[in-house]
Amino acid sequence: MLARSSGQNCLRTVVRGAHFQLRPQDTIARRTPAFAALARYYASKSFPPHSVVSMPALSPTMTAGNIGTWQKKPGDSLVPGDVLVEIETDKAQMDFEFQDEGVLAKILKDSGEKDIAVGSPIAVMVEEGGDVSAFDSFTVEDAGGDKKPPSDAPKEEASESSEPPKSGSDTAPPAKEEASPSAIESESSGARLQTSLEREPLVSPAAKKLALEKGVPVSQVKGSGPGGRILQEDIEKFKPTSGGGVPATAGSPAGLPTYEDTPASSMRKTIASRLTQSMQQNPHYFVASSVSVSKLLKLRQALNSAADGAYKLSVNDFLVKACAIACRKVPAANSSWREEGGQTVIRQHNVVDVSVAVATPIGLMTPIVKNVNGLGLQAISAQIKDLGKRARDGKLKPEEYQGGTFTISNMGMNDAIDRFTAVINPPQAAILAVGTTKKVAVPVEMEDGSTGVEWDEQIVLQGSFDHKVVDGAVGGEFMKELKKAIENPLEMML
Repeated sequence: MLARSSGQNCLRTVVRGAHFQLRPQDTIARRTPAFAALARYYASKSFPPHSVVSMPALSPTMTAGNIGTWQKKPGDSLVPGDVLVEIETDKAQMDFEFQDEGVLAKILKDSGEKDIAVGSPIAVMVEEGGDVSAFDSFTVEDAGGDKKPPSDAPKEEASESSEPPKSGSDTAPPAKEEASPSAIESESSGARLQTSLEREPLVSPAAKKLALEKGVPVSQVKGSGPGGRILQEDIEKFKPTSGGGVPATAGSPAGLPTYEDTPASSMRKTIASRLTQSMQQNPHYFVASSVSVSKLLKLRQALNSAADGAYKLSVNDFLVKACAIACRKVPAANSSWREEGGQTVIRQHNVVDVSVAVATPIGLMTPIVKNVNGLGLQAISAQIKDLGKRARDGKLKPEEYQGGTFTISNMGMNDAIDRFTAVINPPQAAILAVGTTKKVAVPVEMEDGSTGVEWDEQIVLQGSFDHKVVDGAVGGEFMKELKKAIENPLEMML
């Protein structure tokens, strides 16, 4: 929708029709985010008819966003479907896809600017043939000025949360920030205050991941991308210098700091809060089982050999399917504890949506493979690969990581991990922790009646259960059904 000023000294500001998608080449359902309400402002001088594009809200809890790369420059024409600019949050980078015709007259927020409140003006549009040069002097103040997030603005929902905020459940992510501590006046050096952009460099997801792998401090890297954005090649070319950082001490190599402080992101703080809450409020108990995967590995090899490159199944794909089978046979494990409207209920889910834990540069995320019982192994494998890649790139949509009825966390790719204990992802009632595969000597009875030894491929599975929902005997029954499904993998094909 487009609104224009009808008088000489007033204009209307409204976000034009737009569609957001995670990638231009992806085809996803169109949706319109919640935008700032239509507001009327009074400009200090007159301008030709125009409309002001405001920072949109990409989720119900978003209060501010960052400007990525502008895909258009002043004077460029836009048609429905053109990408105007990238909008970044802590969790994702989305394309602002325009749904009207017009001409970009002025960019009010440059690439790289951060923490722009929802509803703040970011650009000016005119109709085709409009006078673009008339807006050379147009400023943010002419559009009514920047907005400020409300002081009680809610936090962004936790990426690992298994339900959206404001769902009415006590296990939903907190809707409001905790009260801020009292301000403490500090000494001033007299220098200009730094903006958030100056304090925190703009880093692409790929560069952030590479920096973590190489141990490169991004604060010391100079970005070569638009608006000073740090790209992957900047990380690869980085060479540490002896200057800056924490002063070296007698016990450290010459010129190198003894430590580096990395500010905790809002996502990391929320993850810490949610998992602490889970351990404190959910009475965990744990059940472990050694499971033979020899038949599963042989079936996997046979299927991959026959695929001719069309797919490549992993052990985790089989385990996700096995979890869904066990959840259907022991539905108590596919339940959740809910406190809504003053009532407490145990909700038993009829569909098994498996959340798969994925480690990303910004924290743990749990993208969801939905309705696993209705999917074959090939479809499960394809979804896990796609969701995992987009989780690491920060490209997941909220509905792809919010929800889920059961979680699996697999550290089997690390051959040093025999077993581990996972924390329940509330409000779910169970999570499965998967260790690595080990060769184990097992006794067998020989034809002559003697006892011999054979080598068997085994993994240790450990289930964490919420005792409020799943009794001990029920948790043991779930592990029994899971073990049966894994040790008889051909039944997964039925």
